[in-house]
Amino acid sequence: MADAAQDIDAKGSALDTAKDLFAGAVGGVAQVLIGQPFDIVKVRLQTSTAYSSALNAATSIYAQEGPLAFYKGTLTPLLGIGACVSIQFGAFGWARRYFEAANAALPNGGGSSSKDLSYGQYYAAGAFAGVANSVISGPIEHVRIRLQTQPHGAGRLYAGPWDCVRKLSAHEGVLRGLYRGEAVTIWREAQAYGVWFLTFEYLMNADAARNRLERKEVPSYKVAFYGGLAGEALWLGSYPFDVVKSKMQTDGFGKDMKYKSMRDCFAQTWRAEGMRGFWKGIGPTLLRAMPVSAGTFAVVEATMRAIS
Repeated sequence: MADAAQDIDAKGSALDTAKDLFAGAVGGVAQVLIGQPFDIVKVRLQTSTAYSSALNAATSIYAQEGPLAFYKGTLTPLLGIGACVSIQFGAFGWARRYFEAANAALPNGGGSSSKDLSYGQYYAAGAFAGVANSVISGPIEHVRIRLQTQPHGAGRLYAGPWDCVRKLSAHEGVLRGLYRGEAVTIWREAQAYGVWFLTFEYLMNADAARNRLERKEVPSYKVAFYGGLAGEALWLGSYPFDVVKSKMQTDGFGKDMKYKSMRDCFAQTWRAEGMRGFWKGIGPTLLRAMPVSAGTFAVVEATMRAIS
């Protein structure tokens, strides 16, 4: 009987994980389509001194490169970010169920009447999702940033995503070439997604308790709003890591390399620009975060409700 129960639990857990992965993939596609124009402006501001503001960057890109320039490098994230968000929600769901099972196994539920997660556990589950995601988000974002910041027209360095992957890997191998900036990516992902999921779960749980609803009864417009707020919290909690990552992933190779390591990049940025240097581009990033994160959580939650 015990073995049969464990088998049923394992199958149920696998099915739940599959649903999380599918819903995350759908949410990831929505995230890319909404956020790509904002993202290219953010990266240009982080890695160049040619623009005085986000509006100046956007108008310059439009005037010099045309409207399609806002979707430069979209193929890579469209394929990759779908996979990334799928992993984020799949890993978060797995970690959440792990903590629920651990809480339920404690005497008297650990002093609680349920297996509900503490908010520290929500953060840990989100951080776990971020670290799991970093394995593929690091190289995907590296390729996207290289494509977004390369010269326009005849001066182009890469013919497309796969050409970029090939050339980055040819410089110093896959680990030091394609995976450049991976250490700071892991730090960013853990902090960012710990804060992201924690904020969203707190807002959803608070709303359900306040209005005496089940989670699935929280209206979609509130899901989107809480998702948007979670997006703002994500970037406010992790942006300096993202700036360092962008600087490292647009740096040259060999004798043209400016930053020797993550620590060196932090130090050089501090010496050259002070605290302000770690927050360049935060304006368009926060502007982007609200609709992108709102759309992601709204689509994921709607998909989960439809397939459950």
